[in-house]
Amino acid sequence: MTDAPKLSQDEAFARIRLLRSANIGPVSYSQLLSRFGTAAEALEALPDLAARGAKRNYTPAARDRIEREIAEARKAGARYLFHDMPDYPALLAEMENAPPIITMRGRIELASQPCVAMVGARNASAAAVKLSRDFARKLSEAGFVVVSGLARGIDGASHEGAMPSTIGVIASGIDIAYPPQHAKLQEQIASEGLLIAEEPPGTEPRGQHFPKRNRIIAGLAIGTVVVEAAVKSGSLITARLAAEAGREVMAIPGSPLEARSHGCNHLIREGAVLVQEPEDVIELLTGFDGVPRSSFRDPVTPADFAPLEEPSEAETRAIADMLTLAPVSVDELIRQSGASAGAVQMALLELEIAGRLERHAGGKVSLTT
Repeated sequence: MTDAPKLSQDEAFARIRLLRSANIGPVSYSQLLSRFGTAAEALEALPDLAARGAKRNYTPAARDRIEREIAEARKAGARYLFHDMPDYPALLAEMENAPPIITMRGRIELASQPCVAMVGARNASAAAVKLSRDFARKLSEAGFVVVSGLARGIDGASHEGAMPSTIGVIASGIDIAYPPQHAKLQEQIASEGLLIAEEPPGTEPRGQHFPKRNRIIAGLAIGTVVVEAAVKSGSLITARLAAEAGREVMAIPGSPLEARSHGCNHLIREGAVLVQEPEDVIELLTGFDGVPRSSFRDPVTPADFAPLEEPSEAETRAIADMLTLAPVSVDELIRQSGASAGAVQMALLELEIAGRLERHAGGKVSLTT
């Protein structure tokens, strides 16, 4: 584990332990660090905060579990990268729910270069696979780093074409190769490019991990290219996340007779930029000033988190009673409750640690199902 400036080994350990504790996500992690100053202090406060959210006997992640995790990371040749380290990717840090801690292998400096994400179908056509490989090679030759998710089809071809100027983001732990047939490619990316994982070492990929992986892919890049995808696919989730972050969204059109092209055609109809040649992408992203030409979904304004304040018991009850399974903005809760922004944020934090609150994009929250 590599120290950040002014970050002791004990505090680094406490940060990992805090993030691995039950019901702690990127937002609550950030709020707790801001409130208590250190992860060690936040860990001590967790049981009381959970109790105020109506959960008794809350226990933070066990120390021996974190010790095993760190040992596995070292064994895999990985290091931890914390959100406030100088080499944490700046574009990723702009995401509302950026991962506070990632594990990585390879050249982290690649994430500071202009990056373009390339995503698409796992069961891609032979023509689309070749197109992806050629696109990626020409983009890398033009000075771009290609980011993708190491899946079969479009992802794998994009990594191969851009090697070694490529970043692989995986939905498993840094030591787990998925899919298994990409084990050699994943190791090559870790050795020559950059491999990033958010999940702890030893974690097998699960369905809920892939949208989290997709937000990292979108967050690292100034633009996302969808090569070939169905309407309901993870590639379109990545495109939506890129659009919400104010990044460029591009799609390669395809035949209306080919189901694997329907997602790309849908994106173009909804406002993504149509691209047909690598030069189209290069022209669009060279000198990108943060104002995308694509109009695919309006960017979401990140929530503004006020300094936390202790709510009264009456305020906590009132805020909890206002919540349902339907997401509502935190700003709306502040308006309707009459409580201060800091008190509302603290009440929501207590409910989240107790496992009663779920956070959504755009600063919205709901009760858990």
